[in-house]
Amino acid sequence: MRIALISFLVLSMTACVSTDPYTGEQKASNTAKGAGIGAVTGAVIGALTSSKGDRDKGILTGAAAGAAIGGGVGFYMDKQEAKLRQRLQGSGVQVRRDGDNLHLIMPGNITFETAQYNIRSQFYPVLGSVSDVLKEFDKTAITVSGHTDSTGASDYNQTLSENRASSVKGYLVQKGIPSGRIHSVGYGKRRPIASNNNASGREQNRRVELKLEPIQ
Repeated sequence: MRIALISFLVLSMTACVSTDPYTGEQKASNTAKGAGIGAVTGAVIGALTSSKGDRDKGILTGAAAGAAIGGGVGFYMDKQEAKLRQRLQGSGVQVRRDGDNLHLIMPGNITFETAQYNIRSQFYPVLGSVSDVLKEFDKTAITVSGHTDSTGASDYNQTLSENRASSVKGYLVQKGIPSGRIHSVGYGKRRPIASNNNASGREQNRRVELKLEPIQ
């Protein structure tokens, strides 16, 4: 029985190893990580709550239940990430994973004209692809944040960032995403991701981001 338990835990950690299509590197998906952590936690709980004679059975039952719970959110976000990467490849939008959260980083130069907050017509198909995926994965909360570089007055940058985030939210709602799932916010120049001391850095800082979080 204990050999079976060890085999179960190992499989929980390794069954979902995947290959990153961009680097070729093999890595455990968040599904596998979550399932492994859940399995270990469930096994401990099963051991503590079972009688002496049923301890092995309790450990296996707890491990199985924990793996199912722990892997569920990770599996959901793994599928959403894969779909977004497929749909957004070559679009200029960066997809970044942070635990069970996803970040879509949309450079300002492909999203808006300079100093404007109306979405460029050329960018509509890209946002349309994003909205299609978000409609399919409807257990995801969305935060749209607008960001600027440090050039210009702070008040102007703050208003521009808010308006750009609001424009993206409005488009997603227009495409059928319930407004209750979306929160928009502008940060102006307060959250740079690169140096504002050179043109390249400022270009990176002018962006809109979508943070996608699983609704627990």
